[in-house]
Amino acid sequence: MTPRAADRARYDRATAHLDAPVAIVDLEAFDANADDLVRRAAGKPIRVASKSVRCRALLERVLARPGFAGIMSFTLAESLWLARAGFEDVLLAYPSADRTAFAELTSVPKLAAAVTVMVDDPAQLDLVDAARERQDLEVRVCLELDTSLQLFGGRVRVGARRSPLRTPAQLADLARSVARRPGFRLVGLMAYEGHVAGVGDAVAGRPVRSRAIRLMQSAARKELAARRAEVVRAVRAVAPDLEFVNGGGTGSVQHTAAEAAVTEIAAGSGLYVPRLFDNYTSFSGRPAALFAQPVVRRPGVGVVTVLGGGYPASGAPGADRLPVPYLPEGLGYDGQEGAGEVQTPLLGSAADDLLIGDKVWFRHAKAGELCERFEELQLVEGDRVTATVPTYRGEGRTFL
Repeated sequence: MTPRAADRARYDRATAHLDAPVAIVDLEAFDANADDLVRRAAGKPIRVASKSVRCRALLERVLARPGFAGIMSFTLAESLWLARAGFEDVLLAYPSADRTAFAELTSVPKLAAAVTVMVDDPAQLDLVDAARERQDLEVRVCLELDTSLQLFGGRVRVGARRSPLRTPAQLADLARSVARRPGFRLVGLMAYEGHVAGVGDAVAGRPVRSRAIRLMQSAARKELAARRAEVVRAVRAVAPDLEFVNGGGTGSVQHTAAEAAVTEIAAGSGLYVPRLFDNYTSFSGRPAALFAQPVVRRPGVGVVTVLGGGYPASGAPGADRLPVPYLPEGLGYDGQEGAGEVQTPLLGSAADDLLIGDKVWFRHAKAGELCERFEELQLVEGDRVTATVPTYRGEGRTFL
């Protein structure tokens, strides 16, 4: 029996009493992935990206482990919800225009002390002030640096279009604006190199493309390390008490941790290890989050149909955004139908061994987005479900 076949047998036994669709997290794999992130971070704390987990119980589990400290959230409403639940260090990774949430942030001392907002434009500070409930509460502020690699005088850009702040002078100017403005305190700097951390460099069957990605990422790491160090020096000249400099992501942990200017690493997807994180030379993890769909039809030889399954991930549309049939091995999509809203045909010799009611296990393309499809996660240890925990959705929270 192959390791994957053994996992399938375990998951089927563990969930035999549960009807599919069902989502699980293999806790042994989850913990092993957490240990690997800590090893790669080489002593620097890891701030957990909540969008890649979307389950409070699992956020609590990983933050209880040595090497992890703080949360990186994705909306201000989520940040406040987590802070009210007792999480004491929540960095909002994206600017917000949520006036209701800003009013709450600036009216409750506990929330103002726990949450740090992201800023890359003075107009975002204006939004806070326009909604401010109390003038005596300081809002914690983090500035974001654009990490994109720009070549040929900026005519070629590699990387996400995020912050407009790119140079040390630009960051220092905004730092001075925050420092001069009553009711705000600059505490952090963030720079997320998604073109390194979130792009696999070992694309199956594409050796030329893989080499090109590795060359790009090598150049991007070198350029960013030098520029990030200069930015940190410029910002610290304005705010010498800066608490943290955050960088990285699951795919770049060890590279970002090696930069002296960086004080903490962000990571989250590396806990679940979805399919988009299979193609890296720098690390390999264990798939920890899976979902199962039931076989409901057998249309013919070499084909079965499962219920639902059309759970595409965000990003540029493409086949790599679809979940992948994982267990049993040897199943694939019908090219004319793909993953469907209410049913999904699957082709392959393994289909002939499946019966009506059997489970087919899938891996989502991305990490936490799976939790938007399920209200509960079944936590599996060995061949048993040892706990059932709600996702954000299961707690009635859909923040985006």
